[in-house]
Amino acid sequence: MFPITRLRRLRAQKIRKMVRETDLSVNDLIAPLFVDENITETMPISSMPGIQRETPKSIVDEAKALVDLEIPAIVLFGIPAQKNEMGSHAWGDDDVIQNAVRDIKNEVGSDMVIITDLCLCEYTTHGHCGMVDYKTGEVLNDPTLPLLAQTALSHVNAGADIVAPSGMMDGMIKAIREALDQNSFFNTPIMSYAAKYSSSFYGPFREAADSGYQFGDRSTYQMDPANSNEALREVEQDVLEGADIVMVKPALPYLDIIYRVKHEFGMPTAAYNVSGEYSMIKGAVEQGWLNESAIMESLISIKRAGADMILTYFAKEVARDLNDST
Repeated sequence: MFPITRLRRLRAQKIRKMVRETDLSVNDLIAPLFVDENITETMPISSMPGIQRETPKSIVDEAKALVDLEIPAIVLFGIPAQKNEMGSHAWGDDDVIQNAVRDIKNEVGSDMVIITDLCLCEYTTHGHCGMVDYKTGEVLNDPTLPLLAQTALSHVNAGADIVAPSGMMDGMIKAIREALDQNSFFNTPIMSYAAKYSSSFYGPFREAADSGYQFGDRSTYQMDPANSNEALREVEQDVLEGADIVMVKPALPYLDIIYRVKHEFGMPTAAYNVSGEYSMIKGAVEQGWLNESAIMESLISIKRAGADMILTYFAKEVARDLNDST
């Protein structure tokens, strides 16, 4: 009790570092990258200041720059030259992600963990994450599963280290795990977007990945933002089907979910600091409404909630800051 106990005693600059409970390191960061096979020069994303679409050539240089910053992993999103109702350019051997994975691996080898996103929304003409019944507008769960499995297999054949299904289809982990195991990829981990909410914070991403939907919305397969217990059921199902890493998306509005998932399952837990979170903070910093320290504070809050790794568009600039401070 005060005045015997004075918590301020431990807040002097050098002492506060000694008693710090949560640290963010470069090893916690995963950088999302967009590769567009339609362009020959990098293309800035207007709604995400400082982020751009990479060309099939520049994606390799960007990966090398991240390796130099000691960022351990990237997650790749592809923008194909052609789209169709099935999204078949998600799984072709000579398609955008497969070529990017091979090119990056040839340059950086084992210095970079390459994670590939498996969602079909960038590849379909309708922009949804699975097959669609046009008569009803329903996004079809079961017919989508073999397509996700085929996509995963093509990415791993190209050299992907981890596959990350994000479509929130029931049974997707089981379908992918079986396809990988049947082809002797027993040791390839699956990072599941296990608790992915139907969120307003994805808006800038849809510009970045050209993945806006043409009708309806994604609320029938992504989670209701009001639900918490359901997230644990989603994660449990994916764990039982063979997920090696589970993810909560978005991050900042769902810190309570990150906390519950980590404490309930004790699994390696990822959090996606999504495009809207990035643009919200980045825009406020550029306007002078927030100090740049808000970036680090927001990422530390995600780590403190229980995330072991953070997918964030701040990865590059935060890595520079962390490296400069050591």
